[in-house]
Amino acid sequence: MPSRIVTLTVNDADHELIATPGLTLLAALRDALGLTAAKRGCAQGTCGSCVVLLDERAVPACLVPVETVDGAAVRTLEGVAAGGELDEVQSAFLDGFATQCGFCTSGMIMAAEALLADNPSPSRQDVVEAISGNVCRCTGYEPIVAAVLDAARRRAGRTA
Repeated sequence: MPSRIVTLTVNDADHELIATPGLTLLAALRDALGLTAAKRGCAQGTCGSCVVLLDERAVPACLVPVETVDGAAVRTLEGVAAGGELDEVQSAFLDGFATQCGFCTSGMIMAAEALLADNPSPSRQDVVEAISGNVCRCTGYEPIVAAVLDAARRRAGRTA
């Protein structure tokens, strides 16, 4: 299979990339575009450290061949903060001490962003299910769940 040009809208900016056979979305984001918030973890789609929003759905970028998403919209953690201001999810993670080593943080935040876009008033169980594909070895998950619920309350308060 030959290389081909792929066009993506990443964090609201259009990009053309040369997609070599087997190039993953994660590699394209990190290596071609310099967006390093999504982390290389297991490379099997099970740790969640590489989660990004692909057409507003949370996906493990390590499993997505970039040539299959030509024309798609991608949002990474770098594209979440508007005008340099942290959004409610990012602020809640910071205020609630929901990060420790930080390796899982971008994937957790992106999973939370996808959840809150679909369900602005999630239950605790909804949050647990939304982040179930993301592994954290430091926090014990409770601060993360609390931060996502806090972010939902903050967003509800902002729109009320």
